[in-house]
Amino acid sequence: MAAPHLSSHATLNPPPEPPPVSAAMALAHRKYWRFNLALIAALMTLGFCVSFVVPLLAPALAQVRVRGFSLPFYFGAQGAILIYLALIVVYIVLMQRADRQLQRAFEADSQRDAASRANDDVKVGTNTPAARGR
Repeated sequence: MAAPHLSSHATLNPPPEPPPVSAAMALAHRKYWRFNLALIAALMTLGFCVSFVVPLLAPALAQVRVRGFSLPFYFGAQGAILIYLALIVVYIVLMQRADRQLQRAFEADSQRDAASRANDDVKVGTNTPAARGR
């Protein structure tokens, strides 16, 4: 019986480690993805209702007439498509806002990181003119 062969590929080319992330940035990412998933779930629920629930209600709405056509005709002909387009626009607008919030959190985190590095340099004395001249 032969000894198990360990793949040298994994040891020669380890996967890259992600950069360290501060707790504030990790929280911002979690909030971003939680919002993204909740938004997708809400919009897909609305899309499901437009696709499957409204057609089930069509016989009850058949008596309502608009310009000579029954209301379910408008739902099927134009209404559903317009609602789908509105769902897409809502997703784009809300995700752009979420992207801007995440970008602001990233910039604030990088500024905090730069300020803490500057404070560390001052504490160590590497940022003083005498230390730079050495």
